[in-house]
Amino acid sequence: MFKPLMFALAGLGLSSLATASPLVEGQHYEVLPQPVETRVAEGQIEVTEAFWYGCPHCYNLQQHVTAWYETLDEDVSVVHLPGTMGGDWNKHAAAFYAAEELGIVEAVHADFFDAIHQQNRRLTETDDLADFFSGYGVSEEEARQALGSFAVKSKVNQAHSRLRAMRLMGVPALVIDGRYLVTPSSAGSLSNMPQIADALIEKVREERGDS
Repeated sequence: MFKPLMFALAGLGLSSLATASPLVEGQHYEVLPQPVETRVAEGQIEVTEAFWYGCPHCYNLQQHVTAWYETLDEDVSVVHLPGTMGGDWNKHAAAFYAAEELGIVEAVHADFFDAIHQQNRRLTETDDLADFFSGYGVSEEEARQALGSFAVKSKVNQAHSRLRAMRLMGVPALVIDGRYLVTPSSAGSLSNMPQIADALIEKVREERGDS
């Protein structure tokens, strides 16, 4: 469960489909068997990005979602959800939540991906993570404390429970409003994922009577 999915990422021409034709459940997206409670403010539409720092597809998706996130309206909130399959997955999940606790996650997030996929750094050992975080205005001791804190361990456990509730079979994935699942396979390519998700956001607005 939660393995990086090795999809054939040939584009299926869904760019025009997402904007010109209705999306088809089971073809362009899936509906989760049970809705998952969202964790954003009332009235907000949650976009959850499930990822693992070590996943090459998650890394390649960043160029597409990062630009897309900048275009989202104020009624949309993005939540990053690290995968938790044990081993390096959990260590990277702890690193994400430690960076969050330290207040540096926005500065660290893209660089963490780059360090792994461009610089071939594993970033799984506490000393290496503390050294990495020290480049963002925190001390190595502060980083070690955050990495080993009860708060971070609790967040990793909560992430695992949330991923299981979503019944995700791999990463990357986008979940809209705790109900609609978009994967590279359903979207046809990584680059199409934001466009399918955008159409689903509009679907949520229509369901709520907000558009």
